[in-house]
Amino acid sequence: MATTQPINVTDSAAEAIKARLTEAGEGVLGLRVGIKAKGCSGMAYFMQYEKEADSDDEVIEKGDIKVFVDPQSMMYLLGTTIDYVSTDTEEGFTFNNPNEKSKCGCGESFNT
Repeated sequence: MATTQPINVTDSAAEAIKARLTEAGEGVLGLRVGIKAKGCSGMAYFMQYEKEADSDDEVIEKGDIKVFVDPQSMMYLLGTTIDYVSTDTEEGFTFNNPNEKSKCGCGESFNT
């Protein structure tokens, strides 16, 4: 029976995360994804290496990578798909978040 994750990590995102974690060196447990107050719309995504997970973190596992999300960020990220896009004009992680109501003009921040 398949389990449903609160956040979906695509195969391409998992590969990109794995490559970055390999480059990060020893002691890194996974990647932390969250929300912080920022920008003209109020909230922005962040990603950082995680060396010490909190006991109340939600842990999303895909293959041999782990993504850590704190409970407050999870309220805004529930149902989000994290993808990795590489085209001629852009490369990076994208967040398809069903909770977003609008984004600012520059795309740096959003609100729910």
